[in-house]
Amino acid sequence: MSATRLLVLGVVRGFGRTHGYQVRAELLSWGIEDWANVKPGSIYHALRQSAKAGLLEAIEIGDWPGRVDYRVTPAGDEEFFRLLVDALERPEHRADTLSAGLALLPALSRARAVAALSRRLEALEAQEAREARDAAPRAQAPPPDRLPPHLGELLTVRGRYARLDAEWTRDLLRRVRAGEYAMADEGPGGFGAPGAWRTPLAPHRS
Repeated sequence: MSATRLLVLGVVRGFGRTHGYQVRAELLSWGIEDWANVKPGSIYHALRQSAKAGLLEAIEIGDWPGRVDYRVTPAGDEEFFRLLVDALERPEHRADTLSAGLALLPALSRARAVAALSRRLEALEAQEAREARDAAPRAQAPPPDRLPPHLGELLTVRGRYARLDAEWTRDLLRRVRAGEYAMADEGPGGFGAPGAWRTPLAPHRS
């Protein structure tokens, strides 16, 4: 739910004010079914739940029965940034949560993005060191504490995932520090600026 909520808040925030059909169309155009495990029905559910939680304001359109527009409340803006930073800085998240964070990375200032990625890298380097430190003693321990030989592969794959993730994070951090991508604090009208996206589409009518 956190990845879906992050994406929904991010899209509504990007448009400033929009409706469920446009949120769905935008997210599907990003291919979220492939990388975020988000289904179309869960988008509408997240909109309704976020409105119920006070994160979105729901605005009924009087001359358009059934249409509801949404915009992010101050509480929703705060929750959006909390979820976004958390998605980027904590490596223990599932892949869909990290993917949602990367999709909305430019909504952060450059300094805030650098800080989040730096904390992620620190956590990954600590994990990598811990995996390397723990692997040998557990493999060489006397029975009954010694691991069955094949379970050593679990330690190997965890260590390699941590190393690969750290390499990728280190590279992204370097590029963001060097000025890659237009971040939210670098002029109006960018991807990460609230209300800066194109005019929402009219809802589909069958």
